[in-house]
Amino acid sequence: MSRLLGEIHHAEGLDLAAGVVERTAVRAIVLRGRELLLLHSPHNADYKFPGGGVETGESDDDALRREMLEECGANVTAILEPFGEIVEYSATVEAQAAVFRMVSRYVRCEVDDRFGQQNLEQYERDLELAPVWVDVADAIRLNEAIQRERGAHAARWNRRETLALRSIERELL
Repeated sequence: MSRLLGEIHHAEGLDLAAGVVERTAVRAIVLRGRELLLLHSPHNADYKFPGGGVETGESDDDALRREMLEECGANVTAILEPFGEIVEYSATVEAQAAVFRMVSRYVRCEVDDRFGQQNLEQYERDLELAPVWVDVADAIRLNEAIQRERGAHAARWNRRETLALRSIERELL
């Protein structure tokens, strides 16, 4: 377990003792100077980290490599170290639990300079997610502006990713 960067409660009054369904995701931190490799959606106009859910029987490292290849067309050349994790809580529709707990682990890594073709899931294609290099401060400014403008209607990942971006700006740059 890596250090906790923060917790986000998407709903008030969640009973964490009433049963929790958990999912773990890994998200890549790929730095090039002050720039980060992020995914941009013209539909949401925000930035998110490449990465996603760890499948059953899959290691975090294997999931990170798979997700980077799928979302960015990028081969991971080195996994450096864990940076931290953000835990999100929300209501769930699952009968066996009242709370969904999402653990996002952020991991520093390096990728090959040449990007191949993306292999996106349908919702990612609908969002037209594309890998881009962006200055960390610019990504923070844009994501925070979207939070101010859209409030609860911003993409759910926006708060999480902005929290991670702030931690990276403070600690790695």
